[in-house]
Amino acid sequence: MARHAIYGILRHMPPAKLVFKTRDAYSGGIIEIVIWSVPQPVPPSEHGFKYRLVFVHDGQRIVGYDNERGKGDRRHLHGAEKPYRFKDVATLLDDFMRDVEAAK
Repeated sequence: MARHAIYGILRHMPPAKLVFKTRDAYSGGIIEIVIWSVPQPVPPSEHGFKYRLVFVHDGQRIVGYDNERGKGDRRHLHGAEKPYRFKDVATLLDDFMRDVEAAK
């Protein structure tokens, strides 16, 4: 695809909207949460959100949730990656914090 065609597609695509963003000290580490509302699902996810949630301690990702293009919804616990079943944003936040609490 020509570069100008890609530019045209991106230029006219509805933008993602930031829903929530925070970065805070937590339990001797850092929690960062970023959630966007997107006009189309990020494949293979089937919902209208793009997200990244992470708990880092001593420079290591202890808990992470994301939905990367091509991989879908997933969570990372102590270095292991597992699929995650996204229900809604409230449940995502609850599940993430439950894993953070269990990991600390």
